[in-house]
Amino acid sequence: MLNSIFTTTTSQTITLTAQGLALATAVSLVLGVLGALIYMFRNTYSKGFVVTLALMPSIVQLVIMLVNGNLGAGVAVMGAFSLVRFRSVPGGAREITAIFLAMAIGLATGMGYLAVAAIFLVVIGGVSILLAVSRFGEDRSALRQLKVTMPEDLDYTDIFDDLFAKYTRKCEFIRVRTTNLGSLFELTYHIQFTDVKKEKEFIDALRCRNGNLPIVWGRVPANKDEL
Repeated sequence: MLNSIFTTTTSQTITLTAQGLALATAVSLVLGVLGALIYMFRNTYSKGFVVTLALMPSIVQLVIMLVNGNLGAGVAVMGAFSLVRFRSVPGGAREITAIFLAMAIGLATGMGYLAVAAIFLVVIGGVSILLAVSRFGEDRSALRQLKVTMPEDLDYTDIFDDLFAKYTRKCEFIRVRTTNLGSLFELTYHIQFTDVKKEKEFIDALRCRNGNLPIVWGRVPANKDEL
């Protein structure tokens, strides 16, 4: 069942038939669509990228069939893929994983291992969905970002130390920058609450210290450029 549908010669080159090519292409398209549906599960996406994922296995499959046993053609195709890579924008970790999955499926179907490609998609897709619905990899530390605006005449170095000691389990000073033509300071902290029920009490205490100037409180923004 896991053998290739194509016959090979003594030189390890694939002998193509119309029936084998049609079957491999059909399986590549079906598995490509299923892979795109797995990527779409609980994820933000664009139609163009999803369509690309659906078509990529069949494209890679055809390329593998055409360059089989031809070293020169294989080098030329690798160069073409390199040009496409460096002319594209960088993606996130999940996008790159989906692209590699689509390419792996195309490689398997291109060599005629249709059952291997289907099993591979079921296993990897199932694990991907399972990890997406679980809390695996989530930041459970409840780290939050705090931005406090202060007048320039106040010393910000230790003005909130007692409040942080009372309400937070962890506090890290990130940066300070001037605003409003240098008349105000904006302090940024990453903190972890001791008791989330005292959030309002903590903010009210901060307002008494900074003269009721703006306070921004929320989740730590994710860095989209990192994988």
